Amino acid sequence: MERLKGIMMVIIGASFWGLSGAVAQMLFEETTITAGWLVTIRLLVSGALLLLFTLCTSNRGEVFGVWKKPKFFVHILLFGIFGMVGIQYCYFVSIETGNAAVATLLQYLAPVFIAIYATVKFRELPDTNKVISIAIAVLGTFLLLTDGSIDNLTVSPVSMFWGVLSGVALAFYSLYSKELRQHYSASVLVGWGMIVGGIGMCFVHSPFDVQGVAWTLPTLSKVFFVVIFGTLLAFYLYMLSMKYLTAQEASLLGCTEPLVAILASIVLINIPFGYYQMLGALCVIVMVVMMGRKPASQKVQGSMRSKEAV
Repeated sequence: MERLKGIMMVIIGASFWGLSGAVAQMLFEETTITAGWLVTIRLLVSGALLLLFTLCTSNRGEVFGVWKKPKFFVHILLFGIFGMVGIQYCYFVSIETGNAAVATLLQYLAPVFIAIYATVKFRELPDTNKVISIAIAVLGTFLLLTDGSIDNLTVSPVSMFWGVLSGVALAFYSLYSKELRQHYSASVLVGWGMIVGGIGMCFVHSPFDVQGVAWTLPTLSKVFFVVIFGTLLAFYLYMLSMKYLTAQEASLLGCTEPLVAILASIVLINIPFGYYQMLGALCVIVMVVMMGRKPASQKVQGSMRSKEAV
């Protein structure tokens, strides 16, 4: 029963992540809310609430203790600005200029970039598993973006660029946070990463700059869902599932996210999704599963989708 509880937590959390992308797209299409504003609010509110929750747990001493070690001070700042903001901003801009389903799947290319990084850094030839996984990912990406025809891009080049960049940012996030995760609990690290990233975003997109937005109940409900359900609760459920499942199991079950993102895009937003795109999406998910069965390198144990914040 405990194992089943952990599985349900991951699936529900991943479903919230997938749904939040579709809900964000609805906000971009129906209102003047921008990706920059939504990311700023999402990071600041979720980060603050996550740290407040942590203050009520046995890890409360870590909340402010992280800033007492000069060794990690700069690391946390870089983690928040380049890791947290990188993932969030690139992902939502990809949605804003394209659609949630494709943006989510492009972000899931992160294991490919981790594998490439490991190969270059350690000068190791990729094993058969990695070669096949990367080949499947390339094929899947091609089908996803073209629906089988080179002359038919399913999303704009701008959306494609930001989507791939979000995958690169997720790879950086996973690799760079490895040492930090060994010293701090996930909730503290991610909470401060969100706060640092949110403060950084304030200099680019002020949280008070929402001119022209009609704050109707549907609009408020969507923002609430993205910030609370799609960020805070999604992460918290994922984190709790670690009590009952291994990180590898949780990461693989997290593949529920792109499936939900696709279904939500089709049902809620009426985004057309061709047969070749479906095949491409399946290829990307198969790649994630294959990568999840074996680390990208014996020396680089960066979890592809700890998803401790996205």
